[in-house]
Amino acid sequence: MLSGFRDFIMKGNVVDLAVAVVMGAAFGAVVTSFVGNILMPIVSLLVGQPNFDEFLVFGPVKIGFFLTALINFLLIAAAIYFAVVMPMNHMIERRNRKLAIKDEEQGEAIDPQIALLTEIRDSLQAPRP
Repeated sequence: MLSGFRDFIMKGNVVDLAVAVVMGAAFGAVVTSFVGNILMPIVSLLVGQPNFDEFLVFGPVKIGFFLTALINFLLIAAAIYFAVVMPMNHMIERRNRKLAIKDEEQGEAIDPQIALLTEIRDSLQAPRP
């Protein structure tokens, strides 16, 4: 029973997932701090308020809280896109140019070594008679 649990925990997928969750939580704190302490004060300079919580209040219906959450979401999405996704895409593109790898979506051929390795992998994964 314990050896089965040990085998399960030692699988690469479980460890990789655990590391990804921890890194995601840490990175989430960084992005939240960036939005809350840098971007939202800039928005408050433009609008005159640090948030929209008191905007459009109709008794128990508080539309301003939704607007604040929506703007926070958009700011977080923009921060992740411009700070992580764009630089990562640029680095991948640079690496692909350096290794002479063409983008398959454009219909161009990929590097012959990559094609050979892909063919070997596929033949190893194919069911045997």
